[in-house]
Amino acid sequence: MLTKAGLAVIDVLSTGREATAAELATDTDYSQTHLYDVLDGLLEAGLLTERRGPNNQRRVRLADHPVVETYRTLHSELDHVEWVNLLSPATLQVCWYLDEPRRVSTIADRLDITRQGVHNALAPLKHRAMLAPSGPEYALHEDLAPLLAFARAVVRHEHRSRVRALAPSATVDWCDPKRALVRVQTAEDTDALVDDPDWQLTGLARFEEYGLQFFLGGEPAFWYAPDDELPPADVVCHTLVRDSGSRRVSYAMLLIEKLDIDQETLTETAQWYGVAPEVTAMSRWLHGEYETLDASPVVLPSDAEFTTLKEQYGVA
Repeated sequence: MLTKAGLAVIDVLSTGREATAAELATDTDYSQTHLYDVLDGLLEAGLLTERRGPNNQRRVRLADHPVVETYRTLHSELDHVEWVNLLSPATLQVCWYLDEPRRVSTIADRLDITRQGVHNALAPLKHRAMLAPSGPEYALHEDLAPLLAFARAVVRHEHRSRVRALAPSATVDWCDPKRALVRVQTAEDTDALVDDPDWQLTGLARFEEYGLQFFLGGEPAFWYAPDDELPPADVVCHTLVRDSGSRRVSYAMLLIEKLDIDQETLTETAQWYGVAPEVTAMSRWLHGEYETLDASPVVLPSDAEFTTLKEQYGVA
């Protein structure tokens, strides 16, 4: 996790300068001893590079990294704000959800924290009049898009670091502060995530749990949400996040049909994953609402094709 001390280091170095731990201690509120640990963490995370100066002294500078680049953009476009004082890890997590107006209760549920915890994280932004509207739903002002980009880069980086410690070939397809959908490229990495209790198979690989087994081309997708259940509506959406081709659409519709997944639940779930138009079209087709599908965002099967698929897999 990017700590306030880590952000302070990034802020000091954001102009492109190079510095020692002693110099950074002078420019921040942190002791040199503490900064050694902070620098080690940032180096391991790939946010810093280092070289040895005279007397083998460590000198660090920022690396080319999405977290660094989005912070530089934030700093340059909104340089009147003391971001180091304003942003905490909790505030950055809450910012992830502020791309559109959302209720505090919704954010609290997604983060699994109290409403007061969300209000506390929002407080620095409220005091600077950075939120619009001012409640009961909150979102960032449009001119704060660089802050949203930075928060999301931090969240994605943390998930990427976590999964690559186990599976070096992993890529993050989707994430929020508490959850991540990832893909891997090697059988070894698949085995590593299968063996870890924090990760679950999802997407087409999960269909076997519901009595539907398909041939998988390549390695399966995995889901990180250690404290959550994995409902079928999420499995449907995970199937479509990277690839919403006709084959996956038909298989996802088969799961919807077999489990009779509620259309409202599906649509609400799909909004988080950015596949609401696709899922809405699929659900309407299954409910016979063909007249609303003139401009479907996905290729839907014909009646005959879907009937054949249902017969093949024994779906009534």
